[in-house]
Amino acid sequence: MPQAQDREPVILGSAAPRAIEWAAETILEGGVIALPTDTVYGIAASLTHPAALERIFEIKGRDLTKTLPILVASPEELAHLATGLDERVSLLLDRFWPGPLTMVVTAAPGLPSAVVAPDGTIGVRMPNHSLAIEVIAKAGDAVACTSANRSGMPPARTSAEVAATIGRAIDLTLDGGIAPGGAPSTVLAIRDGQPLLLREGAISAAEIAAAWEELLLDPDL
Repeated sequence: MPQAQDREPVILGSAAPRAIEWAAETILEGGVIALPTDTVYGIAASLTHPAALERIFEIKGRDLTKTLPILVASPEELAHLATGLDERVSLLLDRFWPGPLTMVVTAAPGLPSAVVAPDGTIGVRMPNHSLAIEVIAKAGDAVACTSANRSGMPPARTSAEVAATIGRAIDLTLDGGIAPGGAPSTVLAIRDGQPLLLREGAISAAEIAAAWEELLLDPDL
């Protein structure tokens, strides 16, 4: 049987029969796929398959200290992944999810080390991309996913770019057209009851501040 790097890249058109099911089943069975998101193409694997998570690091040449982000299919999934959530997190998600906001929260027990930072936190986002959400939902509602590229290189915005760079090392690429690209997600945590902007991205610091001020005016909080 040929090694992954010796195979021809597999590109699956999203309109092909059972394309979404095939992509999701590949993840559930421990494979690694590429799929489009609302920013760039990402490579995704199941949280329940440690070997698949290790493959992502190998494929990208990613530093093992840089834990993998998690993409979810719905805001409700965050309650299964995190513990000790500040009640204002859900209100922020009402405003910014689906979209380019990554929330840094305390990981629930049992999550793999590939997604949990040394301080016990995870980064979670719900992408604003219907195809990605459908695949994630069918693959268990949450996957580890990071940009589809070699570390230090530009992220792929098309299935052809995925194929040209890492296509031989993954199991398949789900072609959903051109990803919009642009700024990466904004990364936000709530520490000591206050918002802490860890990375300003597609959502500006001013937008986060304005949303937070609105929450502070809520008499029920």
